Amino acid sequence: MKLILTQEVSGLGAPGDIVEVKDGYGRNFLVPRGLALRWTRGGEKQVTSIRRARESREIADLDQAKVVKAKLEGLKVALKARAGDSGRLFGAITAAEIVAAVTAAGGPDVDKRRVEIPSPIKTTGAHSATVRLHPEVSATVGLNVVRA
Repeated sequence: MKLILTQEVSGLGAPGDIVEVKDGYGRNFLVPRGLALRWTRGGEKQVTSIRRARESREIADLDQAKVVKAKLEGLKVALKARAGDSGRLFGAITAAEIVAAVTAAGGPDVDKRRVEIPSPIKTTGAHSATVRLHPEVSATVGLNVVRA
């Protein structure tokens, strides 16, 4: 099955890429979740608009990505969240909350779709998240979750 990706899919491609996947994966996972559209001849126009939007959001080159990485890794990011007496959170920390905390700490603007959380953050204390800045560069951000 030939699809046009609308969002980044790990291990498959970036928005605007035309990919060939197995029928079940495309029909049951990618298309229903809005991660991809079926490929058509008219869809080629959508590909150019998706790529244009991606290029405006994307970090321009490797040098710029390294500068942003240095800024991110030098930050002390604190997140306040509601938690019980044992330090367990009422819910989990999301990528959007991490992006808001990085911006509040004086860091650069980061797209929430580029933030990867290795395991759900559900307790107070020190945690880390990875931000994919460029295909070759990713930054690790140290997070300190405190009780609100």
